[in-house]
Amino acid sequence: MKFMKTACTVAAFILTAATTIAGASGATPAKTSGSTALALAGVIAPLSPDLSRAEKRAVAVLFAGSSDVPYKKPVVVTADKIVCRTGNVDITVRSCEVTFGKRVKTVNGSTANEIFATEALAGVPSDGAAGSNFESLTKLSCTIDPDAIRRKDGSGADCTFQPAN
Repeated sequence: MKFMKTACTVAAFILTAATTIAGASGATPAKTSGSTALALAGVIAPLSPDLSRAEKRAVAVLFAGSSDVPYKKPVVVTADKIVCRTGNVDITVRSCEVTFGKRVKTVNGSTANEIFATEALAGVPSDGAAGSNFESLTKLSCTIDPDAIRRKDGSGADCTFQPAN
C-alpha cells in the first residue's frame, strides 16, 4: 500500500512537471478575446510600423471607448516579440522592447507600464530575476473587427500569442 501511494505521488509529480515544462516552452498558444484582446491590441497598435495611420486610429478610437469608427475592415495587430521589465529594487524601472520583424521599439515609463499590465491581464506569466520582474510573449496576433465590435455583443477582438517565459 505504501508503495502504491509513493508511485502515485511520483506519477503526479512527473505529470505536473511535464505540464509545466510544456507550458513554459510555449508549446500551446494562449488565446484571449473581448475587452482584454482589444486592450492588448490597443497598447501595441500605436507602436506598429506595419499598420496604416487609419488602422492605428481605428484601434485607438475603439480602445478609447467608442465603437463609432468609420473604418470597416478588420485590423490585424502583430508583434514578433514583446519583453517588458519592471524593477522591484529600483522601482523607477519600466521598459519594454517590442519587436516587429527586424525593427525593435523600446518604450519606457507609462507606455511600458500599460503594456506590462495588459500582458498580465491577458495571462502572460511573470518571471523575476535579481531585482526585476519580466513578462514576455512571442507571436502576438490580434484581429480587431470594428463591425463586430459595433454590435456590442462582446465579439470582435481576438488575440493569440506564445508565452515566452
